[in-house]
Amino acid sequence: MQVQRLKSLISQSSNIVFFGGAGVSTESAIPDFRSENGIYQAKKSYGYSPEYMLSHDFLMRHTEEFFDFYKTQMIYKDAKPNAAHQALAHLEKIGKLKAVITQNIDGLHQMAGSQEVLELHGSVHRNYCMKCKRPYNLQYVLERAGVPTCGVCSGLVRPDVVLYSEMLNEDILKKAVYAIHQADMLIVGGTSLAVYPAAGLIEYYHGDKLVLINKSATPYDEKADLVIQDSIGKVLSEVV
Repeated sequence: MQVQRLKSLISQSSNIVFFGGAGVSTESAIPDFRSENGIYQAKKSYGYSPEYMLSHDFLMRHTEEFFDFYKTQMIYKDAKPNAAHQALAHLEKIGKLKAVITQNIDGLHQMAGSQEVLELHGSVHRNYCMKCKRPYNLQYVLERAGVPTCGVCSGLVRPDVVLYSEMLNEDILKKAVYAIHQADMLIVGGTSLAVYPAAGLIEYYHGDKLVLINKSATPYDEKADLVIQDSIGKVLSEVV
């Protein structure tokens, strides 16, 4: 019944925006580091919370430990797009979906074929030297033992991801706000909508087709026009 309603809403829409979180990638076997297991592993192995280990302060003060944690817990280079990524890429291909806004940093939406992807928190596939700004790919970082440094100026090469205490990219944020504001349908999936400022983006949607697909309840369930508590990949593959 709910899936049929979602199908119907999609067929009536021509400017759909998808906003997704960690739940979209867990189906590609990328664990959510905020899960009980992720937090336990971080505290057990390093003695710090994962939030602190992924902060700008930790990068600068404990650089070796930062990269050890980052390389082992945040990078899944063998991960492949799942049914949700594929379905969204298809919706874009047929002209229904206009943008994917993601909190994930794994690049799986692009791998699935999505073209208009707004990465709120950056991407593990992009890295740069903090000193001379020279760009580096993921392979470069993974091939360096310990702390990766620039081959030109020996500066620290860091991931182009938004760490805790850092601001979101203003241009990406503006594009995301504009896309949501213009949308005639907003599908939100795989996110508990608990992390700000990203979660606050939903406030910019003023249409009447707000769909929430998540395995657990979110603070926005009462405002949604349709709530489906199920796997995002399962739901979207049934629809598309």
